[in-house]
Amino acid sequence: MTFGESIKTCFSKYADFTGRASRSEYWWWFLFLVLGNIAASLISETVNGLFSLVTILPTVAVGCRRLHDIDKSGWWQLLNFLPIIGWIVLLYWAVQEAREPNRF
Repeated sequence: MTFGESIKTCFSKYADFTGRASRSEYWWWFLFLVLGNIAASLISETVNGLFSLVTILPTVAVGCRRLHDIDKSGWWQLLNFLPIIGWIVLLYWAVQEAREPNRF
């Protein structure tokens, strides 16, 4: 999946918490978020806040679908609330290949 396809897919499935997201889709979306936040913060804090608000639901949805791809529940995203340890676990899972067979 390319950068553009990933962004288009994530916005078209912005509230779709079912199915699976490939590693490329997830990481291209992550790059889009980083670049978008940098660009928006250079413009103003208000624009950065609006960008973050617009992208929060698609980010949670693609994270959920990425966890489904490795046969984990999307609820594991709650590990984001555990500083350091939770982030490391989620990063480890995000770089893993898809698991087959898969219940999702």
